[in-house]
Amino acid sequence: MAHSSLSMVQSTQAAGFNPVTYLRRWVWKMAVATLILMAIGSATRVMNAGLACPDWPLCYGQLVPSQQMNLQVFLEWFHRLDASLIGLMAIGLVALAIRWRRSLAMWVPWAAGLVLFLVIFQGVLGGLTVTQLLRFDIVTAHLGTALLVFCTLLAMGMGLLPYQAKGTAGKLSWLSGAAAALVYGQSLLGGLVGSRWAAHQCFGLAELCNVVNAHLLGIVPASLSVIVLAVWVWRTPALDGVLRSQANAAFGLLLLQLVLGLATFRLHLQVQTLTVCHQAVGAALLGTLVCFTVLALRDCSLTEETLKASANS
Repeated sequence: MAHSSLSMVQSTQAAGFNPVTYLRRWVWKMAVATLILMAIGSATRVMNAGLACPDWPLCYGQLVPSQQMNLQVFLEWFHRLDASLIGLMAIGLVALAIRWRRSLAMWVPWAAGLVLFLVIFQGVLGGLTVTQLLRFDIVTAHLGTALLVFCTLLAMGMGLLPYQAKGTAGKLSWLSGAAAALVYGQSLLGGLVGSRWAAHQCFGLAELCNVVNAHLLGIVPASLSVIVLAVWVWRTPALDGVLRSQANAAFGLLLLQLVLGLATFRLHLQVQTLTVCHQAVGAALLGTLVCFTVLALRDCSLTEETLKASANS
């Protein structure tokens, strides 16, 4: 049985089909769909369209509420449509990972299962945002889980990426991991500011002003961590080109995010496009740091395996 399964895997690869490549492309498509989903979710919130569909999971009791359709209803309806697509793709990801498990690393089916769990949990939170009338803690958890889905997919994609280790990353994975954690926390604080409309209402309300101030203060450690990472990478000439490009992208996204954040704050979240771009760029920055961290970890671990193999031989 094992011999026949191995022969099947070898024959499919010989025919030009590579399960790893196919699964990696599937994961990247899911990651892009998740980023779009978060952007649409942000637009839904700033357009006050979170309750445009008063029921869940249908919208006005229909799959397509054609009679009630307007911009707000469309945003909420399309947000759910994209979420449903991601849910179906998550089920497909698990099915493919199980089917091709003999030609994949052992961690891949488990990671696919984690993605499916997070997507289901995200769907439950999405329903609660409607039934609980946009309770701020549920809305913030909804964003936080979406970011976790996005990061898990990116980590899977980078784990499935062909990569030749050079052993030059050193401790950069720890630094980028810390930066990713700080940016994730900052994203949650930003979501909390948005879900409580704290930027509009903090005048005279200490609790809401504390939320805004925490988000503003959080800019400092998150920004410094990304800057230190970029400088460290620039001072490491032998570093792999992919890691270098990711660090440069993170630094560029940080500068763009700071500009968008300043403009959003100055305008008190009144320009909806700026607010949506601010959240989308923040998610992209977080995703870039996650990609760097996973690839840097692979650089270190693969080098250690090579050294052990050389010592044993």
